[in-house]
Amino acid sequence: MKSLENEFSLEYVRASGPGGQNVNKVSTAVQLRFDVTNSPSLTADVKSRLIKLAGKRMTDSGVLIIEASKFRTQEKNREDAITRLNELVRKASEKPKLRHKTKPTKASKEERLKEKKKRGEVKKIRRDRQGFE
Repeated sequence: MKSLENEFSLEYVRASGPGGQNVNKVSTAVQLRFDVTNSPSLTADVKSRLIKLAGKRMTDSGVLIIEASKFRTQEKNREDAITRLNELVRKASEKPKLRHKTKPTKASKEERLKEKKKRGEVKKIRRDRQGFE
């Protein structure tokens, strides 16, 4: 996987929430946009897993948007957004383990049948008693 540094764009916007006098003046929140569908450095299977992982952060046109406004400074929010993008791409590049089908063991089959038989006996006893009460 190549470096993604020149494939995403950063936009600085005003953060919501408390911030004192600077809240309406300083754009500290960061919006990172990464075009997943047109990225040359990601393979097709990584792209599909990334789209699935991104969920509602993905636009209809295939652009991943990560918003970072946890910190009060642009620099920290920028680092946070880039770290989150790298983490998502790292998770998407891990191939999921294949599940191998297994059959129930002979002992577990016998245990299940024994429990069914026992439950049936209890129901049979209850059914026979109902007319006598």
